[in-house]
Amino acid sequence: MRIGFIGLGNVGGKLAGSLLRNNFNLTVRDLDQELVNEFVKKGAQKADSPIEVAEQSDVIITCLPHPKISAEVMEGENGILGGLSKGKVWLEMSTTDQYEVKRLGKKVILKDAEAVDCPVSGGCHRADTGNISIFAGCERRTFEKVLPLLTTLGRRVLHTGDLGSASILKVLTNYLATANLLTCAEALTVAKGAGMDLSTAFEAIKISSGNSFVHETESQVILNGSRDISFTMGLVHKDISLFQKIADNAGIPLELSPLMISIFEDGISRYGENEFSPNIIKRLEEKTGLDITASGFPVEMVDDEAEEPGYEVVPIRK
Repeated sequence: MRIGFIGLGNVGGKLAGSLLRNNFNLTVRDLDQELVNEFVKKGAQKADSPIEVAEQSDVIITCLPHPKISAEVMEGENGILGGLSKGKVWLEMSTTDQYEVKRLGKKVILKDAEAVDCPVSGGCHRADTGNISIFAGCERRTFEKVLPLLTTLGRRVLHTGDLGSASILKVLTNYLATANLLTCAEALTVAKGAGMDLSTAFEAIKISSGNSFVHETESQVILNGSRDISFTMGLVHKDISLFQKIADNAGIPLELSPLMISIFEDGISRYGENEFSPNIIKRLEEKTGLDITASGFPVEMVDDEAEEPGYEVVPIRK
């Protein structure tokens, strides 16, 4: 199976690295030629355009930061659509709009190719080791066709239903993660203000009913002071805005979501869209004069789980 991969950023580069590490025939494309050259040194081939990636590959993966960029890579001059033919599969691993992935998916199908929206969840550190979770929205026969590839890229793979369904669930889970981040930031700030030792507060949360994946990862880089989780405020704002759009389209009035969006809009206005998302706590540090750091925490998260073959997660139904 020949794999083409477009988008070698924080997540995409790690996913593509898993493919190379597991001896897949890999062709890569990114606007950053230094990233491309690093992959070529490790055995990948390079392509000069998205259409060339599609022509040379059986499965074409895109992992890009914004729906508009995905659309340009698919539909633009020398885009992926021009290189698709019968039997090829497009995997959209970006976090994107369900309507946009459906729109592009229809164009893929008109080429007698197949489309999957296939976002990942679990953090960049797990993408680096093949232990990340993957949602896949597509026809069942297409899912079974790409499952061996997906179980290399990730540990837990869930078939979510039709094309677009995975993107809904990805945005929903990113919304939850953002809510967790904001509450962790407030909890740690209150702990410091109340005179608590922050290392003790971290452990108390970790062994309590208030624990979460976000606390075990992002709270650590908050306390280190690096705030480096390889994810930016701009990307968070994009994702929670997509969640709000889903709610609006469903006619569901939300209370927390608009507040979260406004918090990150304020964060972006202060620190820029490329600031690491955990540094949203800096708003509280500046307002209170408190320093929410402690010794002994890592600069960035590293996955300490051994890489293992992935498997399909099957929902319980009675």
